[in-house]
Amino acid sequence: MIPNILIFTSFYIFIIFSVIGYGLFFGKLVNKESTTYNLGYSGLVGIFFLIIYSYISHFFISHGLVHNSILLIIGIFLSVGFIIKNSEKNFFYLILLIFLILYIGLIIFKTHDDFPYYHFPYTYYLTQNSTFIGIGIFNHGFRTPSSLFYLSSIFYLPFIKYNLFLMPAILILGFVNLILLSKIVKNFNLNKVDYSSYLCLLSLAFINIFFYRIQEHGTDRSAQILVFILFIDLILFVSFQSNFKNNINNILITLGLIISLKSFYILYLLFIIPIFYILYKEDRLNLIIQTIKTKIFLLFLLFFFIILIVNFLNSSCLLYPINFTCFDNLSWSIGSNEVLKMNNWYELWSKGGAGPNHRVENPDFYIQNLNWLSNWTSIYFFNKISDFLVGLLFLLIIFFSIFYSKTKIKIKNNNYIFFIFGVVIILFFEWFFNHPALRYGGYCIIALLLFFPFSLILEKFNNNHKNLKIKFLSIILLIFLIFFVRNFKRIIDENEKYDYKPLKDVYYRLDANHFRINDTFNNLIINYENCKLNTNECNIKLKPKLDKFYKTYIFQTKD
Repeated sequence: MIPNILIFTSFYIFIIFSVIGYGLFFGKLVNKESTTYNLGYSGLVGIFFLIIYSYISHFFISHGLVHNSILLIIGIFLSVGFIIKNSEKNFFYLILLIFLILYIGLIIFKTHDDFPYYHFPYTYYLTQNSTFIGIGIFNHGFRTPSSLFYLSSIFYLPFIKYNLFLMPAILILGFVNLILLSKIVKNFNLNKVDYSSYLCLLSLAFINIFFYRIQEHGTDRSAQILVFILFIDLILFVSFQSNFKNNINNILITLGLIISLKSFYILYLLFIIPIFYILYKEDRLNLIIQTIKTKIFLLFLLFFFIILIVNFLNSSCLLYPINFTCFDNLSWSIGSNEVLKMNNWYELWSKGGAGPNHRVENPDFYIQNLNWLSNWTSIYFFNKISDFLVGLLFLLIIFFSIFYSKTKIKIKNNNYIFFIFGVVIILFFEWFFNHPALRYGGYCIIALLLFFPFSLILEKFNNNHKNLKIKFLSIILLIFLIFFVRNFKRIIDENEKYDYKPLKDVYYRLDANHFRINDTFNNLIINYENCKLNTNECNIKLKPKLDKFYKTYIFQTKD
């Protein structure tokens, strides 16, 4: 019998190269002029197109074993075809190297707390059924589905089944690593190591050291990892340092993925405002017309529209829990009172007013103005944010000690980059006053507030090219060593605590709780069909009531 760790590893590699294959194919399709390939961006393009496909296809079919197998096998052929056509052996080795380092992060016993609550149930629902309407009534998490669930659903495959549902977190981490490394290498090749190189290196350190526990990524940390790439590409764009079409394509893809991962990241569309202003000041408004004409822009709009439709079908809200986007007169409507209640609950929780074991007496008063600040400071700032800040400062001290030089050089940077940084400051205040929890965008915002000005400082130190290259390489090797060691220690701890033995059984643990909502769906559908046939098994008191439109079941909140 083949050990499941070999099956696990084989499908792990299979998925990576299938996604890359789609990325290379569609990347060339939307930008025929491109003759260069950035493996990291190709990976994000693959994710982008597979998510769009996943959303659209699920309106008609479930993402079952046969469907997913055919889909990913096609991706493998596309990947192999590219390697043969372009004789890119280095392409194969580089991807393999990065993802083999990250592989240890996917060896997990205990998953994220939200995984059994709604991450797994929603993803499993996608593999078993085509679209249902009104599923938001079964679970709060079903009202705000992440695009990661749709991507995960196509990794439901023979033999491995649902044991690689956490694969999207590794894919995003791996492709972002490749992007950051490629930007650093490119700058060294051009003999132009500037603040963006230091920012890439700091971002590389952050995502691998602070976010080393893949099981804790959920949907939030993957989005925040992508925010680093978005910010770096934006400052390069407004500096007019790179190819416009490639850069704008990368920005639209990254921004689309970020918004799709969590609906409140729609706030990051604020970055559009300084871009318009800068293009106006530079008399380059023609670039906006060029952007609108690109295929990626049209796909971005399609992607955004599909997300709104899925949210609407799940909860009757286009952007749950924003009340004015909700409709109360539909048979599956959640209802304005419930939407407002949940909106206040999310704010209450993020401001420290509620938790598993506590809740303040007057929630409505508590979340107003700064009434929450004192309590939030005592139970959340200390010690979660304070520990996080200590970690960041320690990282900056290490970088400063490595790159410090007594001699400095004068640098004149493009002032437009500070417009982009200004949006980060605005997003910080929005975060602080409305949802000041690290998981709701706090990690990346706080990190960028420190990393960007610190990168400008490091740029001024006079380091010769050879020494600088050795320092960068040493830090990069140290970053991946820390990632590996911390995950190795985690596995040892899980072995001692849970008797987890990945060489014998690598899969994370599942129980009946993970399948409870799909079982509920099945029971309600069976009862509905029995009632239609007037059989004795019909239970007319069973809630919620069902209706059927063509072949689609509607779970009703109203009779």
